[in-house]
Parts: sequence; structure tokens; C-alpha cells
Amino acid sequence: MASITTKRGSDGSPRYVVNYRDPEDRQRRKSFNRKADAEAFRSTVEADKLRGTYLDVDAGRVTFRDYATQWLAGRTFDRTTYEATELRLRVHVLPVMGHLQLRQIKPSTIQGLLRTLDLSDTYRRVILANVSAIFGAAVDDDLIAKNPCKAGSVTRPSVVRRRVVPWPAEQVSAMHDALPARYRLAVTLGSGLGLRQGEIFGLSPTDFNFLAGTVEVQRQVRILAGNKLVFAPPKGRKTRTVPLPSSVAAEVNAHLAKFPPVQVSLAWLTPENDEHVEVSLVLTTRERSALNRNYFNSTLWRSAQKRARVAPTRDNGCHALRHWYASVLLDAGESIRAVSEYLGHSDPGFTLRTYTHLMPSSAERTRGAVDAAFAAARDSTSSTA
Repeated sequence: MASITTKRGSDGSPRYVVNYRDPEDRQRRKSFNRKADAEAFRSTVEADKLRGTYLDVDAGRVTFRDYATQWLAGRTFDRTTYEATELRLRVHVLPVMGHLQLRQIKPSTIQGLLRTLDLSDTYRRVILANVSAIFGAAVDDDLIAKNPCKAGSVTRPSVVRRRVVPWPAEQVSAMHDALPARYRLAVTLGSGLGLRQGEIFGLSPTDFNFLAGTVEVQRQVRILAGNKLVFAPPKGRKTRTVPLPSSVAAEVNAHLAKFPPVQVSLAWLTPENDEHVEVSLVLTTRERSALNRNYFNSTLWRSAQKRARVAPTRDNGCHALRHWYASVLLDAGESIRAVSEYLGHSDPGFTLRTYTHLMPSSAERTRGAVDAAFAAARDSTSSTA
């Protein structure tokens, strides 16, 4: 049990010293000017030891900057996620509270941080999630008792999910024809296979099985900090097999006849990787290199938007082709699970939340099913009578 001893300070006033052992059986002590404070601390220490919630009195003295750096170094993020997380912390969080000790950061500090961020609600939610993950790790490391980001007084940025509005088929065709001939296949691969932009750029002729009518999506061209390109697995390392429509297959063959595939060598995952991967790519630049999305979007896609009279908004980026693909499949009665698999989503629930408003109404089918069931019941009753 903890004990309290009394000693005189340099000014002659009494000091009350709490002597106790921590859960690792190390001898500790803490002094107070008032006996009531010492007794309260002694009671708290003993109760926390029994509950398993004891925190060292020196815990949480590390600065948020130092602990965040340590936390980030221990993550198993892929390179792109690591760079994005580091950038968010360095630019938006550390200037506000990097100098503070973990124990000094309260829910009001977090609320103040959110108030300083002149950013979209979506981006502010991402930043809050990163900061909360850091404090969650600090709780697990017994440096602080609670995660200040999870306090009820912290107002989380709200995000209004915008409804996906698929392009009309005429707009898909217009963007296809507005691109230079060398790059038109990108529109067909996005709208006809539902591929992400990086997956379109990473597609090889060897990924096509024309006999079976399938495409293996197994890599992407990813861009890292410094505008460096690498080969990487698809998002979430989720490779997949996608049905190959005959119309898409025909255009792929016509494209390869006019623009033969090019062998491209890139590092795998990180530029520092000495072992490069050589892949024959369906789509490349005129200089026979892998396509860079920054160049493609700002130069080729933007120019095609002008020619096709498509508004140069974020909603009208290359990703709109995936939305069109999903809308066509759902309108044809394809299941959410199948659409999710073809799109490479990790969770069919995400697919459902994103595209549920595009699913055909089931009201007519419901009415027909109930009418048919009643009719069958009446027929059965009549025959029995």
C-alpha cells in the first residue's frame, strides 16, 4: 500500500510525500503541499492499480511531434498512403500542436485544430482520423488515459455524400472521340471494364484472355512524391478478374494493331527498389514510357473535355467512367456483389452506399411477385374444392 510521509521544505513549510510502487514494482514518489491532495493521489494510485488503468506520473511528457514521428515510422502503409499521411500531419497538424506534450492536449485543443483548418469537410475528417489514430496508439502505450479526439465535445466534420450522377452514353462517346487516337482506348477500358485510371495505364496484353472473355487486373501505374512512377498492385492489393465484352475486345485488338505494346521497366512499389519490373503495356506515351496521370489529366483529358463540351469539374474526371460502368451493370440487373467484385471494392456495402440510388426500382417486381403468389394460392384452393 502507498504511504504518506511528511518532510520540511526549504522554507520550513510541510511537504507530504506519497511513497508507492507502480505495477512493475518500481519504487515511486510524488510530493504535495497539501495533505488532502496527497491522500487523494494515494487513493487514486491504488484504485488505478486495481483497475489496471494506472499511468506513470511521467507518462505523456513526450511531444505530439515526437510521438507522431515514431507512430508514422511504425506504420505498414504503402508508399502513397505514407506520403499523404506525413504531408497532412506536417502541413496542418504539427504547426498547431506539435510542440505540446501528449498530456497537455485536451478535447478543446482538438476542437481548436479543426477550427483552424480551412479545408473541405471530407479532408478535415481524414486529418481528424489520422490524429485520432495517433492518440489511440498513445492510449495503448499507456502514455495517456483517454483519446481526446473521441470526446463528445469534439464536433466531427460532417460529410454529405453526393449522389453519383452517371454520364449519358453520348458523353462517354464524345470524350472517347475527343482524345487523340493513341489514347482513346483509355475511355473504353474505363467505361467497358470499370478500371481505375492507374489500372488502365498498367494493363498489359498478357492480362487479356480473349478466348475466355476475361481480363486479369493485377497491377497499376502509381505516381509517388517527386512525380516518380512505379508499378504496384491494384488498390488494396486486390487483384480481380473482370468480364471482357466483345466490343471492348474488338477495340483492344484494333488499338494493338495500330499502336503495338511497349515494354516498360519500372520499380515495384518504391523508386528505391533496385529490382525493376518489365511489363508490356497497352497504353503508353509517344515517347514509349508509362502514362503519368498528372500529364494525362491536365493535358490530354482537359483538352478532350473542351472539345467534347464537358465541364472541367472533378466529377467529370476519368473516374466518371467507372460510375458509368456501374450504372450500366446495375440497370441491367447485375447484383451489387458482382458489381463490387468487378470494380475491385473491398466491401460490397461501400458499393451499395455509392450506387443504391441507381438500382432499378423493385416496386413493380414486388407487386408482380405478390400477385403471382396470391393467384397460385387461389388456384390451389379451387382445385382442392
